[in-house]
Amino acid sequence: MTASRIDTETLRRLPKAVLHDHLDGGLRPATVVELADAVGHTLPTTDPDELAAWYVEAANSGDLVRYIATFEHTLAVMQTREGLLRTAEEYVLDLAADGVVYAEVRYAPELNTNGGLTMREVVETVQEGLAAGMAKAAAAGTPVRVGTLLCGMRMLDRVREAADLAVAYRDAGVVGFDIAGAEDGFPPADHLAAFEHLRRENVPFTIHAGEAHGLPSIHQALQVCGAQRIGHGVRLTEDIPDLAAGKLGRLASWVRDRRIALEMCPTSNLQTGCATSIAEHPITALKDLGFRVTLNTDNRLVSGTTMTREMSLLVEQAGWTVEDLRTVTVNALKSAFIPFDERKALIEDVVLPGYAAAL
Repeated sequence: MTASRIDTETLRRLPKAVLHDHLDGGLRPATVVELADAVGHTLPTTDPDELAAWYVEAANSGDLVRYIATFEHTLAVMQTREGLLRTAEEYVLDLAADGVVYAEVRYAPELNTNGGLTMREVVETVQEGLAAGMAKAAAAGTPVRVGTLLCGMRMLDRVREAADLAVAYRDAGVVGFDIAGAEDGFPPADHLAAFEHLRRENVPFTIHAGEAHGLPSIHQALQVCGAQRIGHGVRLTEDIPDLAAGKLGRLASWVRDRRIALEMCPTSNLQTGCATSIAEHPITALKDLGFRVTLNTDNRLVSGTTMTREMSLLVEQAGWTVEDLRTVTVNALKSAFIPFDERKALIEDVVLPGYAAAL
């Protein structure tokens, strides 16, 4: 199937896998409005459509710090048990409706404790909401497996506490760990003790790197902290001075040759100024050079996007084919933080048959 023949409905039906998606960046606008009213939080607007547009406009500033600041309103409505249960359940149902069959959702529990919940209570509540969503999705005939990545905020002081929770709940839905927040000025090595603890306990982790900061951030994440994946990694191209010729520097070679997954988020990268266009986004060149690139949404509300939309943009503006979409979907499952046999089953029993039907 050529790029020009892939219609939106076909794209929506294709089985998808997303590794980089933030819970607090993917709420339904109407849910934000309703929960904000319940807790007395003031929003920029109480019209769901206008609120959705406000998020995208604010996120299109080209500044990562301002992009992160848009989370003030979603986090404000995620401080109660009721708010967390609802947002987690709806998160799963929205992914299922978009054709996602596997997802890893990430969030920082410390950001949901302003209403009196402990970090442990936050984790347990979110897991309860995700389980409810998965049960409803399965009953509706659109099953989706969702694993959780707990985040520590790299500019704050509770990273080790979040890592401890990832260890404690690794058999209860939590599949890995991450650090999030402002990258520039807060290097991953600042939290080396937490990453060493995770390695000792056999808990996999990814690290946001190569987005607001360049190659040193990626190098630290991999060679100092031991990350198994890189969140974004869009600036890895700085170690490939000639993309057309494909001559790789040592760090880029390490990433490609050891099949380290890059969790790439095209629309989000445009919003934060890390890429100039979908057509010129490094995801295409890196895919063609054999890197294990994966396609992700990052924050569906904030970026006004879905996995179907991300796929559509690449098809329309970068010439991607169904084969390309299948490649990045399989890439994501190969690097997912769930057991090998479960990844293999999803690839062989769900993803490959789903794409075969579309070809």
